[in-house]
Amino acid sequence: MSGILEGKRVLITGVLMESSIAFHTAKVAQEQGAEVILTAFPRPTLTERIARKLPRPAKVIELDVTNDEHLARLADLVGEELGSLDGVVHSIGFAPQDALGGNFLNTPFESVATAMHVSAFSLKSLTMACMPLMQNGGSVVGLTFDAQFAWPQYDWMGPAKAALEATSRYLARDLGKQNIRCNLISAGPLGSMAAKSIPGFSDLAKVWDERSPLQWDMSDPEPAGRGVVALLSDFFPKTTGEIVHVDGGVHIMGA
Repeated sequence: MSGILEGKRVLITGVLMESSIAFHTAKVAQEQGAEVILTAFPRPTLTERIARKLPRPAKVIELDVTNDEHLARLADLVGEELGSLDGVVHSIGFAPQDALGGNFLNTPFESVATAMHVSAFSLKSLTMACMPLMQNGGSVVGLTFDAQFAWPQYDWMGPAKAALEATSRYLARDLGKQNIRCNLISAGPLGSMAAKSIPGFSDLAKVWDERSPLQWDMSDPEPAGRGVVALLSDFFPKTTGEIVHVDGGVHIMGA
């Protein structure tokens, strides 16, 4: 029996650790039949080491999503390896330390601008860089952390994620004519490198211990990876601009 991504070619960003959602997305995608190519920044050699733990080898391309030269060459580099793309996974987020951890009111604009550029605008930049390889349509999937609420310690990454969510909706609007879908997975907190960079992250994680209808395991990124793979597949052919929650159900809870 073939997998749900059989014959698909997928570019995945953000594989930094084996505990990352991006790694588990790549793993499940390969298990479901996809050819996968990875991008990495600032340390491609780190991603190359992690990639050896995937079921099959995966090429790693250096990509700084804030670098116009990197974006301009991306389609050619990926095209040489895969020929075309059916899916793109945006698993990129960054905010300087002074934009996190309770410093919201004192964060300078330069740090906010960096967070917005890397975490939100890059969804548009990455998608447009890959569009020449998506002539037959495809699926773009990003990762968010529910931006409806003000979370403890999350500070300017909250507005950055809100911008990411809005960007996804506008991409969905404008790329529908090219049969390109754009959706997001809103995952619960995980013990990834991104999480560890947030001061006081344990305060945020406690919310899930107390309120999640389904038991939430911060050490298991695979459910979120499976969600990404599902949206990459043809099982959601008319779904775009959506945010699918893989958070144990916390998003439905009131007080």
